[in-house]
Amino acid sequence: MGIFSYMFENIDQIMRLLLEHIQLTAIAVGLAIIVGLPLGILISYVKPLNKPVMGATNLIQAVPSMALLGFAIPLLGIGTLPSVIVVFLYSLLPIVKNTYIGISQISPGTIEAARGIGLTRQQILWKVQLPLTLPMLMAGVRISAVTAVGLMTIAAFIGAGGLGFLVFSGISSVNNGMILAGAIPACILALVIDWVLSQVESLVTPVSLQPELLKTRSILKAKRRRQKWSVGIVAALLILMFGQNVYANLVRDPNTIRIGSKQYTEQLVLGNMLAEMIEKNTNIKVENHLGAGGTQVLFSAMEKGDLDAYIDYTGTAYVDILKHEPVSDEQEVYDKTKQELAEKYDVALLAAAPFSNTYTLAVDPAVAQTYNLHTMSDLSQVASSLKAGTTLEFLNRQDGLRGVQKAYGFNFKDAKGIDGATRYVALASGDVQVVDAFSTDGLLKKYNLTILSDDKGFFPPYYGVPLVRQKTLEDHPELQDVINRMMANLDTDTMRELNYQVDVEHKSPKEVAHDYLVAKGLVK
Repeated sequence: MGIFSYMFENIDQIMRLLLEHIQLTAIAVGLAIIVGLPLGILISYVKPLNKPVMGATNLIQAVPSMALLGFAIPLLGIGTLPSVIVVFLYSLLPIVKNTYIGISQISPGTIEAARGIGLTRQQILWKVQLPLTLPMLMAGVRISAVTAVGLMTIAAFIGAGGLGFLVFSGISSVNNGMILAGAIPACILALVIDWVLSQVESLVTPVSLQPELLKTRSILKAKRRRQKWSVGIVAALLILMFGQNVYANLVRDPNTIRIGSKQYTEQLVLGNMLAEMIEKNTNIKVENHLGAGGTQVLFSAMEKGDLDAYIDYTGTAYVDILKHEPVSDEQEVYDKTKQELAEKYDVALLAAAPFSNTYTLAVDPAVAQTYNLHTMSDLSQVASSLKAGTTLEFLNRQDGLRGVQKAYGFNFKDAKGIDGATRYVALASGDVQVVDAFSTDGLLKKYNLTILSDDKGFFPPYYGVPLVRQKTLEDHPELQDVINRMMANLDTDTMRELNYQVDVEHKSPKEVAHDYLVAKGLVK
């Protein structure tokens, strides 16, 4: 039962995420039906619009989903809205196309006969064309719905929740139980949705198009009753879910703040810690957007007011947000970052934690011995023969791979972007020989890696530091003391141990965060 133990131990979390996944998927597919059906009807009547509309929906389908999500984030922020919009756009093509094809394939003789008995154009559409098109239309809806269930896992990438949260978290920590806890319910959900829609299809399709139902009246009536009950139950559940969701949004407590985090282990631990610390020590309610994306996604959300606080790192804010060249003076980095964030963005930088999660490069001990590697300067002599696997953020940042290669004067034979703990798996299997790592990374201990010294002092200091919107602090001044108390005891050894508990012992980030806060007497 080992691989399924996570599912049994975290059933409440799985059910909550499953409900979120159903809500997000239903909204996206519902919008696709509302928009796609009229579009399909329109292009079947107005032929010149056929190619532009079909071309546009085909083009959307051809764009990679993550790329489309990337385009949506600057415009729509993070959370539910961009996730729903992206999946809605991907769900349009089958509905538009099947509606158009269904109407176009109706025999001209049938339409002529309808005109002959005096039906108007609108009556022909509602009484002839749409009923005859329903089997084809419902096939498109079923395709869209099943596809949307799988695609909606991307919602977790930007903090919208759903079962993708477990999948991404499991990949980050190499926890197969967590991956299965997200993948299996998603698979079952897709099958259930397809079955429900097949019942709806049978219900709405004219009897004349279902010869198997014409055997006897009693069989037909009984089946109709069962279908109506099943559809009624599903409709009631959807109304209950979305009614509750809409009500919660309409009466949202102004005493609620939104916090976020990046996708990897340490950030998930810190995010859960921050949420619990605030909720247990103040009257403030917390809305979580944990695992919502990288630095730029989170900071952009803060600028727009979609996020109130998250924990970042001094060097990251200094280089990646404020666009300064890396420097090694920790006090200069902190002071300048605090000043410029306040002046340019109305964002407060609270007290830094004692731990510094600085970047480093790590290699397998066998590789270190073979090439006599101890420092990054040593690496420069052999880098052209080695392959690197780094996180996507490190691969593209100036204080990441680009800057390191420039400072030390080397280029790897190949450099691949591999997010999460999977880069350690790639290192262990020999697919890559060098990975980026954080000094507090628990997997360094698990894989017994050799850390290469940054002998030229390229990397700036990366002390953990909370970023909070100034307006949020003004509305809730008690936050500063609460957050500072949490950060005060987090040294490098502590963070490495907390990360180890998640990555190696496979505890949940929430459990690890809670146990630490209780042990330190910060919450009861």
